[in-house]
Amino acid sequence: MGIETHASLFAPPPPRADGRVNLVGLDRAELTETLAGLGEPAFRARQLFSWIYKHGATDFQAMSELAKGLRAKLSDGFVLDRPAVVRQQNSFDGTRKWLARMDDGQEIESVHIPEEDRGTLCVSSQVGCTLTCKFCHTGTQRLVRNLEASEIVGQVMLARDVLEDWGREGEDRQLTNIVMMGMGEPLYNFENVKRALKLVMDPEGISLSRRRITLSTAGVVPLMKRCGEELGVNLAVSLHAVTDELRDQIVPINKKYPVKELLDACRAYPGLNNARRITFEYVMLKDVNDTPADARQLVRILKGIPAKMNLIPFNPWPGAPFECSTKEAIDRFADILMEAGYASPIRTPRGSDILAACGQLKSDSVRQRASARAAAAPAH
Repeated sequence: MGIETHASLFAPPPPRADGRVNLVGLDRAELTETLAGLGEPAFRARQLFSWIYKHGATDFQAMSELAKGLRAKLSDGFVLDRPAVVRQQNSFDGTRKWLARMDDGQEIESVHIPEEDRGTLCVSSQVGCTLTCKFCHTGTQRLVRNLEASEIVGQVMLARDVLEDWGREGEDRQLTNIVMMGMGEPLYNFENVKRALKLVMDPEGISLSRRRITLSTAGVVPLMKRCGEELGVNLAVSLHAVTDELRDQIVPINKKYPVKELLDACRAYPGLNNARRITFEYVMLKDVNDTPADARQLVRILKGIPAKMNLIPFNPWPGAPFECSTKEAIDRFADILMEAGYASPIRTPRGSDILAACGQLKSDSVRQRASARAAAAPAH
């Protein structure tokens, strides 16, 4: 399936049934155009943008800078919706996982991982996933649809709501980093992901630096260059195997974009240098991809790419077909990479007791026909 066909087939749902427009997901130019239609000057759009993305307002009546008449018009024709939290799960290690529901009833998961020097939010880009990677729980859930920009940036806003993070700056922030590593393949929904991340990076809004944002792809080669040119965020590549024979089996997109083609696209990633390296993610599967020979081959194929490795002990889930590599095998693998000059941290699983660790996300949503989704959508 081509990228354009994918975007069309799994497009976000139609507008709200009540006709009101969600302003979350609109940038400054779009807000300016919207307010011009109400006969309002451009400076009102700047104020509105700040209230939405800097202050996290959920009610037009809280926007004290705006005239009462304008607030009334906004309340009549517009909303400030984010996905709604259906369930929150808290891990013993401080990780939180939210099951969030969109207007059409579909659900996704987001995860907040607190650490001593940062707080990272793992954001989803699709309901389900089309890639069917064999080690990934999300891959067992068929793709329902893409998320629209409002639903992607809405996950960030939802997290800041729950964490009471609005108004915090610098080291006081609870949410300092974003990884597009949740449900779905971000580059198969590139336009909406781009719109959302540009809002996140806007210095007059949520204001997260592109250096604090990482997009993870399984290897949608045609869009990797655009990601670098148009977003300039950090790139992570889900590699997981060093040969086409094995990667074809466990990361099926490899049949379309094989290892050499993928690594050539990595070498050409805009802005790549020793200070800005690509992260290669490699899940450690017992007796599958974890031998010293695999590690040495990995060193060979990455030659010439400014890179670092992220070794991920396999996180089991119900019915998973793999086991995690032994600690000894993982340590030996990491040693070979480090001796070759590649930073190779072994990721500590976070939130595994609530199925929030890497590869464990799966919402309660089921695939529905477009007509069934429309029928199930709540009346506003």
